Amino acid sequence: MVERLSKRGKNILQAVVSEYIATGEPVGSRTISKKQYLDLSAASIRNVMADIEEMGYLSQPHTSAGRIPTDRGLRYYVDCILTVRKLTKKEKQSIERTYRPQNLQLIDIMKETSSLLSNFSQYTGIIIAPKFGNMIFEQIEFVKLRKNQILAVFIPKAGTVRNKIIETEEELSQDELHKFTKYLNEILSDLSLKDVRKKIINEMKKEKNMCNWLLSQALRLSQEAFSSDMDDDVFIDGKFNIFDCPEFCDMEKVKTLFRAFEKKNILVKLLDQVIQGEGIQISIGTENQFQEMQECSIIASPYTWGEYASGTLGVIGPTRMNYCDIVPMVDYTARTVSKIMDAKYQ
Repeated sequence: MVERLSKRGKNILQAVVSEYIATGEPVGSRTISKKQYLDLSAASIRNVMADIEEMGYLSQPHTSAGRIPTDRGLRYYVDCILTVRKLTKKEKQSIERTYRPQNLQLIDIMKETSSLLSNFSQYTGIIIAPKFGNMIFEQIEFVKLRKNQILAVFIPKAGTVRNKIIETEEELSQDELHKFTKYLNEILSDLSLKDVRKKIINEMKKEKNMCNWLLSQALRLSQEAFSSDMDDDVFIDGKFNIFDCPEFCDMEKVKTLFRAFEKKNILVKLLDQVIQGEGIQISIGTENQFQEMQECSIIASPYTWGEYASGTLGVIGPTRMNYCDIVPMVDYTARTVSKIMDAKYQ
């Protein structure tokens, strides 16, 4: 249950968060009393800070120290106090100039985006390439490897070529595989992988009654080729920026975080939650389901490709990151990537 703060309480929490974001140090009542817009004595501020601490929005690392916002306090700040600034025209142009759509392949767009997010935020930039299930089918090829082993090569209209090895019960010739390829490319062209799977199932139902060995074998192989999603491509830039954050002067914390960066499946699972929603989503500290990421905040947004929410991009940094600046940058970058994807791969 969220306990609401008075106007005075909001002002003081905002002052504590702003000071903590700027310095990374516990904030005392005397520091807050110097903020002209508060017009309160240090004693009055101390009393209000004690009340806010009791509500769970602030904590005191040491008895003699000032306060720092808790994850709960930062959540209240983000949801109820934060006013996101508008990007300047110059900042928007800077983001747009990062891309040269006529020259960039999908992998280049992904790399440029993670670099842009990192450079702008001075934290870690991350983007997950379009979900495999949303990729548009261009063609499939079957290559005979051994007696009962076939390599299926899936080529999307945009994105990375994917391979899968299929074991077969009977030996098939390369000539038969060429025929399978021709048939499948005719019936599956320009479909998303999700629709490819549906089409294959429907065609298999039809062919069951036609007793056509060639077509049924082609469909069976294609069903195996598309039976499960392949690994998502994750692009990360600025991992070492974390060393500039005082919160991560403890090498054990750094090692834990770097392990999460290496386990890309953790990042994919965290950011997969974002693709289900709309617009900017922020997870703070212990709100992240994986312990490795509970010292960080993630500001992320889905980007689209046509009618699909294709992938996710965002910034990973300490919980005291500057939400006011980073939220609009992530949002505008997602919109820009969406426009480029639509224009280049429509």
